[in-house]
Amino acid sequence: MSVGHEAQPSVSDLFRNAFRRHPAGLAIISASGPDGPAGILSSSVASVGIDPPALSFTISTTTASAQIVRSAETVVVHLLDAADLKLAQTFAKPGSVRFGDDMAWEYLPTGEPILVETKSYLRCRHLGHLDVGDSSIVAAEVLSVRQTESTALPLVYSNRAFHIFHEFPLR
Repeated sequence: MSVGHEAQPSVSDLFRNAFRRHPAGLAIISASGPDGPAGILSSSVASVGIDPPALSFTISTTTASAQIVRSAETVVVHLLDAADLKLAQTFAKPGSVRFGDDMAWEYLPTGEPILVETKSYLRCRHLGHLDVGDSSIVAAEVLSVRQTESTALPLVYSNRAFHIFHEFPLR
C-alpha cells in the first residue's frame, strides 16, 4: 500500500456501523423441530399489515435453529420487554441451552413451543420467505395473539447491547 492511501471501509462495514446505533425491539421466534423446540432471537420483527394481520422478520440461515424456524409451517413470535432480559441474553448466546429445565415453557395444543413468562406472543403461519445472502426475510400471517398486562419497559438492542427503553414522550 502506498503512503497516503488508507484502506476505505467496505459498504458492508459502513452498513453494519450505521445499523449498530439504530435501536430495535426484540423478539424470540420459536418453532417445533424434529428433535424438539427451536428458537432464535430477532431484532427485525415488523408489522406488515392488518387485513390479514401479518408480520415479517429476518433471520440468519446459518444455524440449525434458524433453519427450523424458516421451514416451519407455524411459529410463535414472543415480543420481549425488560422483564425478559434473561431470555434475550440466553437466546443471543450461541450454543446456549434453549427450552431447558430452568426455563418456563410448554407446547401449545397446536404443537408450537411457547415461553410462558413472556407477556405477548403471536402464533403465526408461514406465508413465504425471500433468501438474501445468508439471511431470509420471512412473512407470516398472525393466527392468534396472547397478550397480558405488563408494566415492564420495552427492551431494545442498540450498539451491540441490550437496553431498557425509558419512555420520555416528546410532545
